[in-house]
Amino acid sequence: MSSDDTFDENSRPAESREDKARQRAVPSGRVSRLATFGRLASGVAGGMMAEGARRLARGEGINARDLVLTPGNVQRMTDRLSHLRGAAMKMGQMISMDSGDFLPPELAKILATLRDQANFMPAKQLDSVLKQEWGTDWRKQFRWFNPRPIAAASIGQVHKALTRDGQELAIKVQYPGIADSIDSDVDNVMTLLRVSGFAPPELEIDALLAEAKKQLHEEADYHREGAQMEMYRERLAGEQGFVVPRLHKELTRGRILAMSFEEGSSIEELENETDERRDEVMGRLMHLVARELFEFGVMQTDPNFANFRYRKETGEIVLLDFGACRDVDPDVGNAYRRLLEAGLAGDKDKVREETIAAGFMLPIVVEKHGERVDKMIDIVVGEMREDAPFDFGNRAFVPLLRDEGMQIAQDKDTWAFPPVETLFVQRKVSGTALLGARLKAQVNIRRISEEVLASTDPLPAKAA
Repeated sequence: MSSDDTFDENSRPAESREDKARQRAVPSGRVSRLATFGRLASGVAGGMMAEGARRLARGEGINARDLVLTPGNVQRMTDRLSHLRGAAMKMGQMISMDSGDFLPPELAKILATLRDQANFMPAKQLDSVLKQEWGTDWRKQFRWFNPRPIAAASIGQVHKALTRDGQELAIKVQYPGIADSIDSDVDNVMTLLRVSGFAPPELEIDALLAEAKKQLHEEADYHREGAQMEMYRERLAGEQGFVVPRLHKELTRGRILAMSFEEGSSIEELENETDERRDEVMGRLMHLVARELFEFGVMQTDPNFANFRYRKETGEIVLLDFGACRDVDPDVGNAYRRLLEAGLAGDKDKVREETIAAGFMLPIVVEKHGERVDKMIDIVVGEMREDAPFDFGNRAFVPLLRDEGMQIAQDKDTWAFPPVETLFVQRKVSGTALLGARLKAQVNIRRISEEVLASTDPLPAKAA
């Protein structure tokens, strides 16, 4: 395919029915996005009324959450948030990754769909974005540019292209209007969650929402993401087992990120590999997380499985998507260090003390629920001190922790958000653990922790 006929309908292979179904123009204006949210809200309300009438006619009780999560409303929310993309879809993905063990099955289904697939722009809308960023003659820079994306996500979609000088590139193109809609999208999604009963009104979440908006704005800045990608490439240079794409600075813009195309298959392909290979790769990923937290002072906080690609021939992992990189607050990093050191030493009193000092738990929780807290600490310390491979596939301890935590959570006097910075670190740690569970990998976490702690110093304190 030549650069001149990149978008020539006659020269492209016939689009599949699935392709056509997934091509949906992104609502780019504030009014059009608000209207989409309005249609979603009215559709959900209509579904609630219809379901409520049916239940009353059958003499059944009415529960607001049950009325929201009808099959029709589940489909409605999935479809509309997929159509909107941007912050609306991103928040759904974040909630899904963070809370998979705690969500109602119906809501988990909605969010899992948002995490696993996305619509993509029709060729005409894509061409419009590329002209705005590269100029009307942008095709002249390429031998070919495939208008069918190889990946589509919440903020942008990725295309494969070949430059005139023979460089095979991956081009990430941001959806139009996404950056301008972040604040309103976040507010609208939270309104939906509150109305649906999934965001407890008693909790003060303004700080969390402000931080979510800040991160999403950073993710929409592709110049910033390119710089973060270069930093990781430099940090991991010469280290076997990881591949980081090379930035193509000349083609990168605020809404376009150009990088070397790196071959790789889905990380889930590791499920078909030997136990030894799965364990080795998972150990490498856990080691990287520890280095990010205690050595780099920077962490890529989005553990979406799609951000990892696997090379069967070499066992290498391709790292993708650095938009969610953020500096680790030294106070947070050092709090995790002290907690980990106390846990590895088996000092349960110190673990309790450091948990409170870090802001993960209020003192009143220990005062009112000390026995439950101690039981949770026993479980965690017991797991982390074991000098043996930790079986990620055996999550028997998770329901135990959840049951104790849920009992404490019913006491509203103990409710408080931990420091926002810890939520992003925890998201990466828990998301990576979910990948380990998916792969049923076994890794000696204790030895990795001891190695990284021994080879690093506490992070320098923040300047006053």
